[in-house]
Amino acid sequence: MPSSASGPRTPVRVGIVGLSANGGWAARAHVPALAALDGYELRALSASSEESARAAGAKFGVPLTFGSAAELARSEEVDLVVVTVKVPHHRELIVPALEAGKPVLSEWPLGTDLAQAEELAALAKTKGVRTAVGLQARSAPPVRYLRDLVAEGYVGRVLSTTVVGSGRGWGPTFRDGGDYLLDRANGATLLSIPFGHTVDALAMVLGEFTDVAATTATLRPQVTHEPSGRTATMTAEDQIAVTGALESGAVAALHFRGGTSRATDFHWEINGTEGDLVVKADSAALWMDRVTLHGARGSDTGLTELPVPASYERLPRFAGRSTETAYNVAYAYAQLLEDLTTGTHLTPDFAHAAARHRLLDRVQESARTGTRLTVTA
Repeated sequence: MPSSASGPRTPVRVGIVGLSANGGWAARAHVPALAALDGYELRALSASSEESARAAGAKFGVPLTFGSAAELARSEEVDLVVVTVKVPHHRELIVPALEAGKPVLSEWPLGTDLAQAEELAALAKTKGVRTAVGLQARSAPPVRYLRDLVAEGYVGRVLSTTVVGSGRGWGPTFRDGGDYLLDRANGATLLSIPFGHTVDALAMVLGEFTDVAATTATLRPQVTHEPSGRTATMTAEDQIAVTGALESGAVAALHFRGGTSRATDFHWEINGTEGDLVVKADSAALWMDRVTLHGARGSDTGLTELPVPASYERLPRFAGRSTETAYNVAYAYAQLLEDLTTGTHLTPDFAHAAARHRLLDRVQESARTGTRLTVTA
């Protein structure tokens, strides 16, 4: 990032790849997050064509618009490139930014598979470029508070953890624009998105997996488009069951199901020698929806809600806005700003993303071979 004699330039001038006038994740999450933070300026965007870029620029008040990500990356008025497009296009749009020596924030998953993630992480290291990946659940105040509760001994020694989650997608139906999620080769699957976001938060709180044993299945190979009624083939898994040991020796069990459940869409439980903690979410998406913490310890006979202390809510403009899509993304941007301006390493980078992809790869390999596999960083 360009710097002055007194240090890195602020505000950090952001260029978003994939911001559309028609809405989407960038419009719902990134734009309001950046608007609420001091230290950033949304300076540029690129879209699939110059016409689309101009339309988005007019809608969101972005002064510089480009018809390609490569043009945006070369602009001297962009300090941080943010890639918010569909996963199959990540590599082709990230590489120009890395080649231009620009810091990059990419949405998760980083690539369609482990090979792409490792390639991008290696290129970033070669270029000496600061990177970040959108695993924003670990930036959320409740998840950071949960990590500290465990570290401070709220449950004593952790014995086990259990997660049950729904995918919302990958169920019996899909909506407009959701076709690409059905094809496992596109890398945007139940495993990489809901499972991947959640297991990253779990690893931050409780430590990494040392081994995994997995069973996966695609039990609905034909799904229906809403509202047209046409059918499509789904090759992505719609059932994922994983057990394993964590670095601490605790046992973990995770089960993710495609679609939604009439019973439990999300439940994360941590059991220890002295107490228990439970994470509940408004929906199945831990990384983008409001979560609440509940606990009991010692002689407690029932769970009580554990409000997040005000010290974890460090963004005044997002006070009381935890139900908004941009909430966790804003906290991730706040951590990235600290990284860019002070040299800290609070935000997960491309090397971290590659390591997370390796865990997902081991899950797939375990399911394919029917064996328990060791997980390496």
